[in-house]
Amino acid sequence: MGLNNNKFDFRLMKKILGYSVAAFIAFAFTSCHIYKKYELPTNESPIVEDFSKALEARVDSTSLPYLGWKEIFTDPILQRYISMALENNKDLDNARLNVDIAAAQLKGAKLSYFPSVSLNPNGGTASYGGSHMNWSYTIPLAVQWEIDVFAKILNKKRGAKANLEMMEDYRQAVQSQIVCGVANTYYSLVMLHQQLSLTKSTSEIWKEQVESMELLKTAGRTNEAAVVQSRANYYNIMSTIPVLENSINQLQNTLSLLLNVYPQEWEVSEDLSFRIPDELVNGIPISYLATRPDVRALERALATAYYATNSARSNFYPGLVISAQGGFTNLLGSIIKNPGEWFITLAGSLAAPIFSRGQNIATLEAAKAQQKQALNNFEYGVLTASADVSDALVAYNKYGSQYEYLNNQVEQLEKAVEYTNELFMYNPTTTYLEVLTARSSLLSAQLSCIANWHERAAALISIYQAVGGGR
Repeated sequence: MGLNNNKFDFRLMKKILGYSVAAFIAFAFTSCHIYKKYELPTNESPIVEDFSKALEARVDSTSLPYLGWKEIFTDPILQRYISMALENNKDLDNARLNVDIAAAQLKGAKLSYFPSVSLNPNGGTASYGGSHMNWSYTIPLAVQWEIDVFAKILNKKRGAKANLEMMEDYRQAVQSQIVCGVANTYYSLVMLHQQLSLTKSTSEIWKEQVESMELLKTAGRTNEAAVVQSRANYYNIMSTIPVLENSINQLQNTLSLLLNVYPQEWEVSEDLSFRIPDELVNGIPISYLATRPDVRALERALATAYYATNSARSNFYPGLVISAQGGFTNLLGSIIKNPGEWFITLAGSLAAPIFSRGQNIATLEAAKAQQKQALNNFEYGVLTASADVSDALVAYNKYGSQYEYLNNQVEQLEKAVEYTNELFMYNPTTTYLEVLTARSSLLSAQLSCIANWHERAAALISIYQAVGGGR
């Protein structure tokens, strides 16, 4: 009789599982969209459509000048500092660890396809009315397997993969920011050193001018007012030197922090020459936007939001879990039998959302809104990247044109200072005010040349970011 019951139970379970599979197949035909892989939503935005066309038109990366920081920043001293920063910087180290975390999460999502196995041995004893102690024990091995009929696990895995790629993009973005931070600090240090050198050399000239004015006063060629005026201008020049030295010290500390070392003095180059790589002279194609880590990260965030929406949709469909348990026990119902015997059980459970439908609808609406936010962020990121490209190239070219004019201005003012000094020495009608004006104009133009060099350096840094921050 027990054997017949077992056969009946097995047939009943087989029928239940058959009906469940049939129901799942019926559901599957109405939920094909939850299996769809992420694609750029070109039909929702002309910006995304243009970006997608640029991706399709992109040729092999080996034939495009995907320039790294060594091709952009050719100063050997700067290259050494950037290498130190990339090796030691804690922010970049944390970004690498975030990639490791995302990789572990993806690994966990992939393992969700496999059954979970657990071993939970237990035992106990009891005595009633002075009876003998009867020990009971069970050594069960439980296996549980969720059948991913409606892509719940699939979308989580795909979302985890997109998140991993996004973390890698963030790591690249952090690296790009560190490279740019070191380059910007270094070029600012070079500028301040140039300003300090110019100021010190100018102060020596002003000091000699004071001595000359004192001799001219003694010879009766000028008056005390001119001597006092020359001395006041000398002190004014000297007063700027401590300010420049303080700024240099602060930037030295900033560079030390970027390189993750104790504060110290850093060597800078006296060679102010640099130029934009020849590959980028004629402009930067839009396909470069696809190499920028910030744009890639925004696209990955859109993919993650897409899979999150799919996961929210899959919550409306039932889940199928198959479980099995087997092991060794001496507890058979209320009877304790020694020695024990082997046992095995098999079960299937079908969980369909009924009372949680309202909560699932709210979750889906929130996921759709977050996906729309991700799309908006991606569109704005593409537009921002395009503007960055234009700004960087135009700024570099325009500052280059300005430098030519400033350089010509310095040459003319140097001649003006020379001529004015000669007139002051040999022409009694020439006043010291004319000499002062000529020298002040020359110093201002020289400082403008140094500032213009720094602006071109900043534009070069922007170009590096515009082409994706290297590989």
